[in-house]
Amino acid sequence: MSGPLTGIKVLEVAMYGFVPSAGAVLSDWGADVVKVEHASGGDPQRGLRRVGAFVVEGDPNPNVEHANRGKRSIGVDMSVPEGREVILELAKNADVFLTSFLPSARTKFGIDVDDIRAVNPGIVYARGSALGPRGTESVRGGYDMTAFWCRGGIAATITPEGTEGLIQPPGPAFGDTISGTNLAGGIAAALLKRERTGETSVVDVSLLGSGLWALGHTVALSASQQQPMRAPRPGVHGAPTNPLSGLYATSDDRYLSFVMLQPAKFWADVCRHIERPELADDPRFADAAAIAEHTAEAVAILRQVIGARTLAEWTERFATLAGPWAPVQDSVQLLADAQIRANDYLLPAGELELVSSPVQFDVAPPQLRPGPEFAAQTEEILLELGLDWDRIITLKTAGAVT
Repeated sequence: MSGPLTGIKVLEVAMYGFVPSAGAVLSDWGADVVKVEHASGGDPQRGLRRVGAFVVEGDPNPNVEHANRGKRSIGVDMSVPEGREVILELAKNADVFLTSFLPSARTKFGIDVDDIRAVNPGIVYARGSALGPRGTESVRGGYDMTAFWCRGGIAATITPEGTEGLIQPPGPAFGDTISGTNLAGGIAAALLKRERTGETSVVDVSLLGSGLWALGHTVALSASQQQPMRAPRPGVHGAPTNPLSGLYATSDDRYLSFVMLQPAKFWADVCRHIERPELADDPRFADAAAIAEHTAEAVAILRQVIGARTLAEWTERFATLAGPWAPVQDSVQLLADAQIRANDYLLPAGELELVSSPVQFDVAPPQLRPGPEFAAQTEEILLELGLDWDRIITLKTAGAVT
């Protein structure tokens, strides 16, 4: 089954994780994404081989594949006139021009909005930035750690008071991937607008704006109450007036999370599932007000009971639990999650297994394809432009393409 963007051509001039991840989502949705890489070194992300304790040797490199699956790659030196001509030729037949380059670089290489629109007035021009397209700092670059995580308020919000330093992001490209999905959605909306009205758009998404959006509910509360949200200390129960909203440790040092925002509705069912049915009739937990008043006592009971069995045992017992709950899983444990597998949220892409982009159409997962080797499709793409072999050889000899 073809994706909803089948037939859409995307020209991506971008590096690292943020904007390329938007291209990956568009590729998942069926678009033909041509990734332009520097003719001599390619996307610097290709050189990322060490992330924390992880060391990647050889190819495929997961640090590259996540944000670049399904694309085709062409190596172009945009600093020479012949290379810029290739970019403009590619742009003539594209529906979307997607870039992470800063304003100064877009001007230097002749790939800013007016340059691309001069050869293709109807193209959707999409920009991913660190700090947004307006303001004195719009010319500055940044990464998800700086713009999304720190400046966007997330790091300070999730770091408990008294912690030395700040809580770090859970992994590489965390803010990049979220922001890239936002950018892909904006591009899809702009394509729909163009189809319906004939009018094209410049689409902007920033890491800073995406960080704020991800923290939007918290920011709304803080703006209303004029105080920051404070993260609880580790080990403190999540909700001071609700024993059914928080984390509980199991006997095998795992955790499960309860999020039952109507405790009176679910209390009796929880009591049955933990084999303490008498607690359902305990006057301390008779209604929402009583439960709120005696939350500490209920938490102590639940900690003792849940701490006596393994997570696997509770997973089996809680299969019929009415209220929302979940096991706490790390990035390896989730690989065996049956619900994740049932929905094809993890899929093969060549030799690797990757997370599929989160949107599915017609109850079907996208078909993931591996990312391209550096400049692997240069000749193929140039031939599609109508260039003959003599012209291609001339461009390669001049170093304009790889």
